Amino acid sequence: MGQVIALAGKGGTGKTTLAALFVRIIKEKKLGSVLAVDADPNSNLAEVLGLEIKESISSILDDLASHPQSVPVNMGKDAFIEYRVQTAIAEGDNFDVLTMGRPEGPGCYCYVNNALRNVMGKLVKDYDFVVIDNEAGLEHLSRRTTGQTDILVVVSDATVVGLKAAKRIAVLTRELGLKTKKDFLVVNRCEKAIDKEKIRGLSLELLGVLSTDPEIEGLSLDGHSLFKLNNNNVTLTALGKLGDRIWHCN
Repeated sequence: MGQVIALAGKGGTGKTTLAALFVRIIKEKKLGSVLAVDADPNSNLAEVLGLEIKESISSILDDLASHPQSVPVNMGKDAFIEYRVQTAIAEGDNFDVLTMGRPEGPGCYCYVNNALRNVMGKLVKDYDFVVIDNEAGLEHLSRRTTGQTDILVVVSDATVVGLKAAKRIAVLTRELGLKTKKDFLVVNRCEKAIDKEKIRGLSLELLGVLSTDPEIEGLSLDGHSLFKLNNNNVTLTALGKLGDRIWHCN
């Protein structure tokens, strides 16, 4: 069973960037095979990893819910959904990306969501690491469509609003009954030492504090993949060291 690392946080905190950098670090350190799952409806994880997504889980759900007759007569529904999910995976250089999206059609998703849980459960077993970029509401984790979570990394900025959102995510995790080995907090885009009083009572272990990175912002503004980031980049180096507490977490 692969190690599942889920990132969450309010919009604008840089969690998608950190998710992409985790994927790059796992790949370049040759820690094992890695699947990146974009579970944020504002899907751009594949883009920052330099891949193009042709189909998302949401489009598959919309199609099957609205056109159940599209399932071939010689193939069971579960097998067909598994086939569609497999074909939706974008393949990179020693990493893959699967985009979840959000269903928008008028059909009923009850059956296909249950089948999707089974498919995702099988998929997780095929990789050593699964990195999930979630929205703050943890929609896919709450519906269990992305299976179990080993490590939760909540990303926040140093603002009161950001840290309150981090606290709500920590509370939501407990309310959903999600069992994790570790719940970490990363304070991103922080230009000075974090006031420990601000994070007291969050029920999250501080993994690290990262400052604003002009090189990363420049790549993002130009729409470039984070694989173009220099190997000696400060954030990449710092996150690699912080990640050592994740890869070896039991």
